[in-house]
Amino acid sequence: MSLHSGPAPAATSAAAADDPAFDIDEIPFSYRGSWLNLSPVVGLHRRSEHVHVVSHRTNLTAVLALCPARDGVPIEATCRPRPAALSWRSGDDRIDVVFASTTALRLRGHGLGLVLQAADPALTPFTGTYLFQDPLDGSWTFTSYETGRRYRVTTLAGRVKATGAEALGRAARQLEVSGDGWEIVLEELDTARAPFAAGETFDQAVDRVAGEFAAFVDAVAPWRSAATPAAARAAYVLWSASVEPAGFVGREAVLMSKHWMDSVWSWDHCFNALALNNLPDLALDQFLLPFDHQDETGALPDSVTHSRVLHNYVKPPIHGWAFDRLRQRLPVTLDRDDLAAVYERLASWSRFWLEHRVGAGRTLPAYHHGNDSGWDNSTVFDADRVVETADLAAFLARQLDTVARLADELDRPQEAQRWRDHAERLVDDLVTQLWDGHAFVAAAPLSGRRSHSRSLLTALPIVAAERLPAGIVAALAEQIRGLLTEHGPATEPIDSPHYESDGYWRGPIWAPSTVLVEDGLRRAGYAELADEISVRFRRLCERSGFAENFDALTGQGLRDRAYTWTAAAYLLLAGEHELRRSPDAAPAR
Repeated sequence: MSLHSGPAPAATSAAAADDPAFDIDEIPFSYRGSWLNLSPVVGLHRRSEHVHVVSHRTNLTAVLALCPARDGVPIEATCRPRPAALSWRSGDDRIDVVFASTTALRLRGHGLGLVLQAADPALTPFTGTYLFQDPLDGSWTFTSYETGRRYRVTTLAGRVKATGAEALGRAARQLEVSGDGWEIVLEELDTARAPFAAGETFDQAVDRVAGEFAAFVDAVAPWRSAATPAAARAAYVLWSASVEPAGFVGREAVLMSKHWMDSVWSWDHCFNALALNNLPDLALDQFLLPFDHQDETGALPDSVTHSRVLHNYVKPPIHGWAFDRLRQRLPVTLDRDDLAAVYERLASWSRFWLEHRVGAGRTLPAYHHGNDSGWDNSTVFDADRVVETADLAAFLARQLDTVARLADELDRPQEAQRWRDHAERLVDDLVTQLWDGHAFVAAAPLSGRRSHSRSLLTALPIVAAERLPAGIVAALAEQIRGLLTEHGPATEPIDSPHYESDGYWRGPIWAPSTVLVEDGLRRAGYAELADEISVRFRRLCERSGFAENFDALTGQGLRDRAYTWTAAAYLLLAGEHELRRSPDAAPAR
């Protein structure tokens, strides 16, 4: 029988708002630091009728389906997740789930049983899932070829019946849990682990997790109020998408999502760092994580996750801009060693663009593909894929200014002057080569061909407004104004022949572009327009959640529906708005 899930009732008080309900179809149920989550999302744009235990140790892998049942037969039950615990309910009967640790889930039932089914049948005797009973302690273990991990089920109360134990091939494998007041523990482990020992009751575990999440919300959104109704939910998206160090991830990391976008891309992380500024260690870990994989040329990887580091593309050099903003927001002062470490990383990253991405006989750096810009399929790349663009030059000029200021602080005046000279030449070349008198164009370094696009990407030089002529800044502000819809700045004009309502960077509204233009406009003196962009995007998130991107006309959330940089952008814009409105406002608690 088909199972379904539904959102819990909406919060009706300030206290309830800090314990936000959410829809399991949109936001996974997880726990800070865990590589596991519960969700019906089982692959790229693929949803199951059942909620699954999902692991992100390799790629997203649906390991086990969790099916509420009566007498071993799955039934319909309503799934109600909250940050501390998830429950299924059918009348007065229920199943509850809480994370006992980053690798262990405790599940208990009253009136309902549970069937745990291996997610996929084995394709060969050596792949898929294998089920056996451990003779050491009687626990049951599912092994997953796809994640390379084991999933041990220990019975604390009730009965467990196995089907398909020690079977190979395509046989069904499942455990049926039943009994009055049953309870089990499901653990993800490597090869072996001591038997599970409960150091707390189930309810104590729920209280502990609730307290941990409340402390996290207080830290990241102390300014929250009735005027920022999505703050706690945004905080949950970040909190639940974090993972502890493992594999190639050497720091606690906030993944872009615990749906299929379960990596850290080398510009997405900057926005998460900014939103986490009141947790300085966590914020700095987000900023520095890609730099742990910086190569000998200074290039950052395209993305990092547990089992892979991709170097086929890079991402735009927004890191100088991000570090400046992060330093302004951090409640602590970085010491000289910290500043020196960041200086070396940013200097190396800048040299990569100056030494390895400037073509022979050219003076401006180039993207080799839209993916390098983060705007994968923007219309800027329609005429040529390898192009010199205004956003790249502007980002790099901002970064060079940051590197120069760091060199000054580190008493390296000659280096500082060299970086400033580079920035000045870069901006001069940007204006003389890519400004056509009305808008910025792109140029193909191999042919010299110039191409025009109305994409919002061509207005992103607003981030370097301090270095641009006032007339150009005014034209960029008007261009951004012309892209503004009811919900925020579209990435392609809605009257463009290339506009697509669900066209990735060819129309939909995105969080990073919104934050970048809002900040650039504000610093350029266009505070009223910046305010309008901020309020429209915040209302969009409050209405449509934290999707990867949004339909520019309807505001509908698109693609991955639990995207951390969108939640981070909401927290960033909402927090700054609240502090501008009431600079001396006391924290919410």
